[in-house]
Amino acid sequence: MRHPVYVGDDGALRDAAEAIAADWAALGVRGSFLARNLDTGEQLGFAIGELTPLASVVKVPLALVVLDRIAAGELDPGTPVEVDPARSSVGPTGLAAFRHPATVAVGDLLVLMLSVSDNAAADTLLDLVPVADVDERLRAWGCGEIRMRHRLNHMYECAAGAAGNDFSLALELALRDERAGRHTIETLDPAYANVGSAAALVELLRRVWCDQVSVPSATAELRRLMGLQVFTQRLASELRADTLRWSGKTGTFLHLRHEIGVVEAESGDRVAIAALTRADRCAGLAPDIDLAIGVAGREAFEVLRS
Repeated sequence: MRHPVYVGDDGALRDAAEAIAADWAALGVRGSFLARNLDTGEQLGFAIGELTPLASVVKVPLALVVLDRIAAGELDPGTPVEVDPARSSVGPTGLAAFRHPATVAVGDLLVLMLSVSDNAAADTLLDLVPVADVDERLRAWGCGEIRMRHRLNHMYECAAGAAGNDFSLALELALRDERAGRHTIETLDPAYANVGSAAALVELLRRVWCDQVSVPSATAELRRLMGLQVFTQRLASELRADTLRWSGKTGTFLHLRHEIGVVEAESGDRVAIAALTRADRCAGLAPDIDLAIGVAGREAFEVLRS
């Protein structure tokens, strides 16, 4: 088994990174992790340059590109858009779960996409700002290894193409291919998927929180929207307190369980975190893995506090 390369600016930070990696390995979890103090620059992690399919984490850079278009006056957030569930994307939340057509403003599509990870809202926004335009804008911003190559529903189309409507079989294929180093499901192949690395994602978060990408009105709104996420089972699970604010975005597909975000303390400490994981088990639910992600976030935050 290949061992990850650890990152840590001193011995304590490197030790923390190694402990997190060991905890994940004990659960049969592979992946990458990076946490960075946005003000001191100190960081810890492992496998931070590994490209990983992002699932719904890609909605963060998508939202930034849409917000940039809004700030430029090219999109009106109040424009109503009709969404027909019969022609929209698969998903358990938001418009994707609707049974009847709905009309939603562009700005509210962003709320649905980031608060409840609505795939239909994301793909409706991609009708307005196409995938190629999003990817091109990310390149222009110098967003490292973050790539957007397909719509959200394409993940499910590829899984269905490989396993029919049997999601359990699709999960088995994903696990088998993970061990074999091949990809029957195209959107799990880093060469074709929406991908990013922990390093690139944390750098994007740093630029968003420091207003160093797009324009301040867009980055401020993205920070606000990420603060509305309702899912708290991963990084937020161990970073919830009256003195802390968590703003994040999860991503889940088959054996992928991710989250990125920023924790801000009343003391002024700000730590950006990216946790990208691939589980080695056939389980639609894995609360122990979610908890391990949360514990990793808390441990990293505590050791990086100035």
